[in-house]
Amino acid sequence: MNGKTSEMDDIDRKLISALRHDARASLSVLALGLGVSRTTVRGRIERLRQRGEIVGFSVVLRGDTARDPVRGLMMLGIEGRGADRIIRQLNGLSAVRATHTTNGRWDVIVEVGTPTLEELDQVLGQIRRFDGIAHSETSLLLNTRKSGS
Repeated sequence: MNGKTSEMDDIDRKLISALRHDARASLSVLALGLGVSRTTVRGRIERLRQRGEIVGFSVVLRGDTARDPVRGLMMLGIEGRGADRIIRQLNGLSAVRATHTTNGRWDVIVEVGTPTLEELDQVLGQIRRFDGIAHSETSLLLNTRKSGS
């Protein structure tokens, strides 16, 4: 594979999957799992970073997972052209962990985290009252088996 190729191949996808599982895995462990050399792994990670496919690495602390015992995904349908304004309002709420634009039935998906169900209910009510929210649906996250964080 030459350095000019901009598409990810199967090895790149497997490498990213392995890094999502354990971003601290050594080059040797990654190489062994992928059936390639350490030099290949190092080069591919660097190339993926330079191309912007890998934008960073993060640490997930036990406290991060305990911070939000009640978590949910709120799907929002927005009327008119107010999406940018609504996203700014959402991102200003302390309980909002992330906002995602999407296609299909929902315009925005919001990740919300709070210490209690009562606080989650209050946040959801506050969001539903934003001018321009046409409809919403919320799903509680009961158990996380794998996180991309």
